Amino acid sequence: MGKGIGMRLGINLGYWGAGMDADNLAVAREADRLGYAVCWAAEAYGSDAATVLAWVAAQTERIDVGSAIFQIPARQPAMTAMTAATLDSLSGGRFRLGLGVSGPQVSEGWYGVRFDKPLARTREYVEIVRRAMSRERLTYEGEHWTLPLPGGPGKPIKLTVHPQREHIPLYIAAIGPKNLQQTGEIADGALLIFPSSDHLEETALKHLRAGREKAGQTMDGFDVCPTLPLALGDDKDVARLADTFRPYTALYVGGMGSRKQNFYNQLAQRMGYEKEAAEIQDKYLSGDKEGAAAAVPQQLIDQTTLLGSVDRIADRMQAYAAAGVTTLTLAPAGFTLDERIAALRAGTEALERAGLA
Repeated sequence: MGKGIGMRLGINLGYWGAGMDADNLAVAREADRLGYAVCWAAEAYGSDAATVLAWVAAQTERIDVGSAIFQIPARQPAMTAMTAATLDSLSGGRFRLGLGVSGPQVSEGWYGVRFDKPLARTREYVEIVRRAMSRERLTYEGEHWTLPLPGGPGKPIKLTVHPQREHIPLYIAAIGPKNLQQTGEIADGALLIFPSSDHLEETALKHLRAGREKAGQTMDGFDVCPTLPLALGDDKDVARLADTFRPYTALYVGGMGSRKQNFYNQLAQRMGYEKEAAEIQDKYLSGDKEGAAAAVPQQLIDQTTLLGSVDRIADRMQAYAAAGVTTLTLAPAGFTLDERIAALRAGTEALERAGLA
């Protein structure tokens, strides 16, 4: 294969507390040894990402640790700045701050925070976090936050922790066109999910680019960072490997959010699966999860995962790099540690074969 344009690899550990915690740590340490650029941890309504990242950072040496994501409704922005600064200091400058609004069910059901004006809230949140992390005295007047509160004893306060770096990279998880454009405008990177290299330009990059242009910037230095599940196997078994991810894809396309507000369902529609996305959602929301999984087209799974041999995965990696991906985050499938480690090693081997290392 010809020399590519270069792309880094990340690893996404997902959620903690599912009975594989020791394996997760072993996966993170192996990714560190293999030269992966970043190890991400997620949070929803179980494990929190900050604690997991501190645990991983303490037991790795070179790999960055990143929140994918810290949920915006879960923390006041100044607290997020404190956590980011602390993790960057403790890890020796290896922290990446990923933020996202979560969804209406979690925001309102778990945190008691109205899921209204998510774009405006995100913009204000990022402004406050950046201002706090810059260690200037914190004042802010916005629609959603006013610091200090007027008419009381509050006073402008300065962060006392010194982050290791002056600028901690800030990412936003974005799916919809308006959120993607704002992310390009105000962030250092975008965390993407269900990315298809065939559709990446129209579903994500053109919106990110528009935001960069609005801010007077190019895409140079902006980290396009999608997460892709990976299942290693023989190329003739691609259909079977795709079946591994049917419940995962059905959960997001069919069950994440409400019938009216499911960002992942809308993304599948934008990729040309309007009829299929509607069927998956109908079945999932009616309680037929098996039927929803069966209704997921194999092509949709294959377009949004890495399946098959190292050579097939290498070809797909080349397509993602050519489409504009700069950090490809892997979520290796497997119920055993050996399977996940093998997938990790296949990732680095595929990157080298693709000429992208």
